[in-house]
Amino acid sequence: MNRSEILFLYDIVDANPNGDPLDGNKPRLDEETEINIVTDVRFKRTIRDYLHDFKNQGIFIKEIQDKNGNIQDAKQRANDYSSTEGKYDSLDEAKNDLKNCILNQCIDVRLFGATIPIDVKVGKTNKSSSVTLTGPVQFRMGRSLNKVEIQHIKGTGAFASGKGKDQKTFREEYILPYSLIGFYGIVNENAAKETKLKEEDIYLLLDGIWNGTKNLISRSKFGQSPRCLIQIEYNENNFFIGDLNNKISISHDFEDDKKLRKISELDVDLSALISAIEENRDKINKINYKFDSDIEFKDYSMAELITKFKDFGIETSEINL
Repeated sequence: MNRSEILFLYDIVDANPNGDPLDGNKPRLDEETEINIVTDVRFKRTIRDYLHDFKNQGIFIKEIQDKNGNIQDAKQRANDYSSTEGKYDSLDEAKNDLKNCILNQCIDVRLFGATIPIDVKVGKTNKSSSVTLTGPVQFRMGRSLNKVEIQHIKGTGAFASGKGKDQKTFREEYILPYSLIGFYGIVNENAAKETKLKEEDIYLLLDGIWNGTKNLISRSKFGQSPRCLIQIEYNENNFFIGDLNNKISISHDFEDDKKLRKISELDVDLSALISAIEENRDKINKINYKFDSDIEFKDYSMAELITKFKDFGIETSEINL
């Protein structure tokens, strides 16, 4: 497996891409820059749920309830994968068994790693430990390319505010009129060996990024659209360009980013990214891409952009998603 970097853009209209439960579930915001933030945890949750619900993949980090409605803790979840019903001759045997069973069955641990708590019976004694696996796929926090403003919306609920009352409840929510969010990630070929990451897992990851974002159809997330996915695969171990999310920007005709309401009102400027690709073309094995038909790039049509990469002598391939 070769090292690769991933750049993903998606936008959201009149919705909340990642509410902060400690701040009234408002969309997360960098107060200094007025940039919208989406956590990598939220992004990985989107991918996990898609791979489980649409691709029938095993997922370790998942809320599981017993018949009494109690949510499993992490130790109980780990013991679901024991091949010996939680009984071992040594703690090392338990750690190896649980680690291998979880890696064989759970794509999210092969991709993102995990800390697996161990609580098993060794002989007649309960023993505890943990196994930590560093994920080969890591993402930075997602950040919007445009400044945003949070809108507060109030409405009337469908039910009475209490028994015997004739007044309905009120509801309130926070949304962003428009946010174009960029995620930057890396696939580390060294950590991939430890988690047994497979090439087909990477394809499923890209599928989860694109189609998981599109298929997250909840009331607060409806309106998300994947716009651009680029994977740069390298032919040199331990090399990567880095900081891809800061090599793109947007341009538009408004005086203020906050007036943006849809993707057709802006162009995405990839000039700094293109320069970095040209500078490092000898180290690049391949560029895989997927573009939404509604996104427009500054100075390049989609066809011209692909031709530009090919002119650098780099193999390019559209991702079949």
